[in-house]
Amino acid sequence: MSTTVTLEHVRKALRGPLPGIAAQARLAAQYRLEQVLKGPPADARPAGVLILLYPRGGALHFPLTRRRDDLDLHKGQISLPGGAQEPGESLLDTALRETREEIGVAVDPSAVLGRLSAVYIPPSGFLITPYVAALSDRPDFQPTPDEVAELIEAPLSILLDPSIVRREVWTLHGMDVEIPFFQIGPHKVWGATAMVLSEFATVIGS
Repeated sequence: MSTTVTLEHVRKALRGPLPGIAAQARLAAQYRLEQVLKGPPADARPAGVLILLYPRGGALHFPLTRRRDDLDLHKGQISLPGGAQEPGESLLDTALRETREEIGVAVDPSAVLGRLSAVYIPPSGFLITPYVAALSDRPDFQPTPDEVAELIEAPLSILLDPSIVRREVWTLHGMDVEIPFFQIGPHKVWGATAMVLSEFATVIGS
């Protein structure tokens, strides 16, 4: 499936109501759904992430990162650039700072198109707020080797292809659990990143 998604369409879509948990739950593992539906605890740690759109080969793309295998949290997983909020920052400031630190791209706040619904991550205790921004040209990525093992450039239109949504039984924490994920090339995008992208796919697909 190949569907063209324009920047103007994304702008308009982000002005409408967000589907929130109904769209996030489509890519949430069954064993996490109870926590997802219950909502975040009061002591959840705020964090910000960024979906950064840019043109490449005539179509909008966005970057994902494969985290290093020796990190303390979410090792080896596919993630959006982002991280924990620091004192004095807004969550948007956090998302932009982390994008600069992780993939070497400075994004002006004026490039931000909107935000999506927050997602709670029980293993790390983070409550992440995703933002969407757009650049007029493909940036010169400079991923930090301290955190990023690989930079992945994904076409935005792939999120509208239902065939990339897969399910497998994995063994996690000694349990066999069914995990939904996006198959983007050789990469399995699951967990909170998949939940964020699931809502974004719903928004731009409506």
